[in-house]
Amino acid sequence: MGAMTGAGRGATFGLLAAATFGVSAPLAKLLGARIQPLMLAGLLYAGAGAALTIVGILRGLGGRAGGQKPGEMPLGRGDLGALCAVTVLGGMVGPLLMLFGLARSSATAGALFLNLEGPLTALVAVAAFGEHLGRRGLRATVLVFAGAALLGAGGGVGQVSLGGAAALAGACLAWAVDNNLTQRLALRDPIAVVRAKTLGAGGALLVLAVVFGNHLPPPRLALAALILGAISYGASVLLDAYALRWLGAAREAAFFATAPFVGALVGAALFREPVTLSELGAGALMIAGVAALLRERHGHLHTHAPIEHAHVHVHDAHHTHPHGGPGDESGAEPHAHLHRHEAITHDHPHTSDAHHRHRH
Repeated sequence: MGAMTGAGRGATFGLLAAATFGVSAPLAKLLGARIQPLMLAGLLYAGAGAALTIVGILRGLGGRAGGQKPGEMPLGRGDLGALCAVTVLGGMVGPLLMLFGLARSSATAGALFLNLEGPLTALVAVAAFGEHLGRRGLRATVLVFAGAALLGAGGGVGQVSLGGAAALAGACLAWAVDNNLTQRLALRDPIAVVRAKTLGAGGALLVLAVVFGNHLPPPRLALAALILGAISYGASVLLDAYALRWLGAAREAAFFATAPFVGALVGAALFREPVTLSELGAGALMIAGVAALLRERHGHLHTHAPIEHAHVHVHDAHHTHPHGGPGDESGAEPHAHLHRHEAITHDHPHTSDAHHRHRH
C-alpha cells in the first residue's frame, strides 16, 4: 500500500463522510422544530455512540475470524487530553452552536454556511499544527472563504441572521480544532476514538438537557434523532477519522467541504426554499475551491527523522523493520505493534499524514 493508495482511500472515506454528514443539517433543523436543542444534540450523539458500541462488539466477536481482521492500537493514558478536547469541542460546543445557528437561518443558507469548516480546518492545520499546504491549496482555500463570505453578505433578511452566522462560524471553528486534534489520534483505533467521543458528548449533553429543563421527546421523534445520529454523526465521524489518518487535516477538509452541498440540496427539497443568486454564486466559488484542492499534488525530496511508535501498518517504503518480537503479527498485514523508523531520505507523492510532518 503506497502513499497514493492511502490518499485514494482517504479521498473515498472523506467524500463518504461528507455525504453522510451533509444530510444532517436540514434533517436536524426539521427535528429541531419539535425537540429542544440540548436534548436533540444529546440524542444525536447518543445514537452515534450506541451504534459504534454495537459495531465494536460485533468486531470483537468476529473481527479476527480466520485471522483476517488485525487489531488496531488502543487508546492510552497519553491520549486522554486530546480525547477530552475533541469530545468537548467537536461533540458539545460545535453541535450546540450549529443547532442555534440553524434555528436562525434558512435550511439552504445554513447548510452552505457550514462550508467554513473546511478552510478553517486547513488554516488551523497549517498555522497551529505544522501541516503543509502549497500555493494551489492556499488559493483554493481562499476561494472557499470567498464563497462563504458572499453567502453571509448576500443572504439578506430571513436567510442568515447576524447571530445565526456567528453561531455557525463558531461551530465551524470548534470542529476545525476538533479535526486537527482528532488527526493527532489518527494512529489509534478510530472506532475506539469516535465511540469515546460520541458517548462522552452524548451523555454530557443529555445531562445538561435535563438540568436546563429539556424534556424527552415522544418515542417516535427520539428514535428518529437516534437513527440520524447513528448515520450523520457515528458513521460520518468514523469515516472522517480514517480520512484524517490518511490525508492529514488540511487535505481532509477539502473532501469534507462537499458536505454542505449535500445539505443544501436536501434542505431545498425538504423546505421548498428558493435558491438565491448569492447562494448560486457562493456555491460556484466553493465548488471551484474544492476542485482545486482535489487536484493538488505534493511530492519532493524529504528526510524522515528516526521515530519509534505503534500503529497499524503494512510493509512499505516507510516500514522495513524486522519481526519476531513479542506482539508482532508478521504473518498478516496490516498489523500493529511498536516499531522503529530509521532515518531515510527519498522522493514520492505524499500527504501530511503521521509520517510526513517535515519542514518545507
